[in-house]
Amino acid sequence: MTGLVEATVTLGYGFASALIPVVNAEAYAVVAGHRTGHAVLIVVVLAFGQTTGKLLLFEAARRGTGRWNRMLARRNRVSRWTERVRRWLSGRRTGLPTVFVSAAVGLPPLALVSLAAGTADLRHWEFAAACFAGRLIRFAGLVLPIALV
Repeated sequence: MTGLVEATVTLGYGFASALIPVVNAEAYAVVAGHRTGHAVLIVVVLAFGQTTGKLLLFEAARRGTGRWNRMLARRNRVSRWTERVRRWLSGRRTGLPTVFVSAAVGLPPLALVSLAAGTADLRHWEFAAACFAGRLIRFAGLVLPIALV
């Protein structure tokens, strides 16, 4: 497979895996990094695709915040929890590190953090930068040791 085709497939897979939970980007990264000689390309493009998909979740939550809040207001316990999470993610000292750790480690799940961050006061570019950096570290940690063997 040529580098351009491989990059396109990887980008699409990364984007799909950001939106569809059963599409596993980590498994793709390990297999693709082992089978091809383009490990760095796989890491960067897969991280970019994942970040793009998570930005879509972020934006969906940001634009649907009013409806989301009304729905959660009906469930008092959940509403208190989501308000605490929103306050946590709204702070620059806590929000960006949470997104970064979630993207790099996977806990808390990045899909949930993306949705919650969309309702908080994080800027798009801050969320994208923290998410991309975390995804780069995660995929590099999976792909590069295998590629170097």
